[in-house]
Amino acid sequence: MAVEPGVAQPLVARPRPARTVRLGGHAYPLVLPTLRDPRLHVASVIITIHVLGQVGLGFWVSVPQILAAMLTSAVLEVAITFRQSKAIVWPASAMLTGSGVALILRVVGTQPGDHWSLNGVWLYAIVAAASLLSKYVVRWQGTHVFNPSNLGLVVTFLVLGTTRVEPLDFWWAPITNPAMILAYLVIGGGGLLITRRLRLLELAAAFWLTLVAGLLVLAASGHCITAGWAFAPVCGADYVRVISLSPEVMVFLFFMITDPKTVPAGRVARVAFGGLVGALAVVLMAPQTDEFGTKVGLLSSLVILCAARWSLERFVPAPGAAGDSLAAFGRRLLGPEPATHVVRTVARAGLVAVVVLALGGTIVLAGTPARGTVVPDATELLTRLPAGVDPATLPAITLDQDVTDFDPTLAGNGIRDVVVTLGQNLELENLALRQHDDAILASIDHGDRLVEMEALVKAAQAGGTVVTAHYRFETIAVSLLVPFGRQSGLSLGLAATGTVVRETWDASGHLVSSVQAPFQTTFALRRATGARWLNVAVLPAQPAG
Repeated sequence: MAVEPGVAQPLVARPRPARTVRLGGHAYPLVLPTLRDPRLHVASVIITIHVLGQVGLGFWVSVPQILAAMLTSAVLEVAITFRQSKAIVWPASAMLTGSGVALILRVVGTQPGDHWSLNGVWLYAIVAAASLLSKYVVRWQGTHVFNPSNLGLVVTFLVLGTTRVEPLDFWWAPITNPAMILAYLVIGGGGLLITRRLRLLELAAAFWLTLVAGLLVLAASGHCITAGWAFAPVCGADYVRVISLSPEVMVFLFFMITDPKTVPAGRVARVAFGGLVGALAVVLMAPQTDEFGTKVGLLSSLVILCAARWSLERFVPAPGAAGDSLAAFGRRLLGPEPATHVVRTVARAGLVAVVVLALGGTIVLAGTPARGTVVPDATELLTRLPAGVDPATLPAITLDQDVTDFDPTLAGNGIRDVVVTLGQNLELENLALRQHDDAILASIDHGDRLVEMEALVKAAQAGGTVVTAHYRFETIAVSLLVPFGRQSGLSLGLAATGTVVRETWDASGHLVSSVQAPFQTTFALRRATGARWLNVAVLPAQPAG
């Protein structure tokens, strides 16, 4: 992510460098970073993650997109500092801004493995430029207010929306993936060393502990989200685990919220800042039902707290003051010292309880719009079928390697059970059409397919004809269908061929015609409501061959 750790000293305060560059007959100072510059250490972490993303983690970003963001930021920074100081300064912070934008931003149409795609290169350059320029435009008391790439990314996601861009996933790869193990080691090891050196480890810890506590409350209230890397909604313990241990969240806490230029200077203020970012992040994430909104909520929390930074500093001790310690601030917050140890303990416990209950209540209340999803039970509906689907009639099923890599349980009988469910769903759709009963559909369809079938049932209820389709599969090939945009869930794509019998029924329920033809289509299934595999999309049938 975009980070600018390291206290960047004003150009006028730098000692005159020994190196110069001659341009047009004039000698200009050349300022290069030192090996002790924390920005170089952060850059090494982020660049390593980019490399791992290209070679082992399947990131949906290309090398030209990464370079467009980094080089645009670098060129702008060099030009601006040259104009201000007549010196050529290595753009360490700007390149971090660009690499952070490239790490988080994804543009629709970019495919994993297409390392040299030029798709949306211009957008990476624009977002990186806008992020970098915000540092010079939005300023207060002589310094920039927002973390540049954090602000640029949030504005981009809010303006362009889910159909054009999306943020990097919370989940990158199975923990057994060697590249994923190395990514955790690089992020965790580098993050701990850098934040400890910058004396920002307490801030990061305050954020993470508050975030985890809030996520536990949110998950306990019944909160779930859909994600592009999961067949079913992510709920309960999985929701807390995936987000709190996400490598993306680790990057956020180690390298974005810990930008020394955009956090308070005092020790108490920094801990309060980290805790408030974590609390606000959960409140903003609570109303969200998909990963896109959840991630934008997380990023937006830092934008809001950066804007409120100077207001926060009014309520905490000044940096270096005698009361600038957590213990001293706690005593001050409680007021005059109670007469006895027991009273003092009760008073402090009461204060903690009030804060915890207030935060928990706010989280639960904020999450109200996202709750209330009922998972339909299809058990009774399946008994309505005049005949079940015989697994023995299924053809041989081929699976792409990425399917079994992602979920080994889908090998063998696992995928046959999915195909049986598809057959049941298709017959239940026919039953819903024949009986004009749209109540059946919520148990077998979801998303676009549910909307499509509900429209057909309403047409039948209005007295129109009904066309049912009975499929006989000859070949089935299964692959992963990874969505883009709303990050609304990973699906299985069952590319099937065979024959389909289309029957037309009139409004009185009489069979008008029956036509058999070959078909070639793809059925998309996902466990959108948790348990049963549901039809989420069916491409229009086409003649085979």
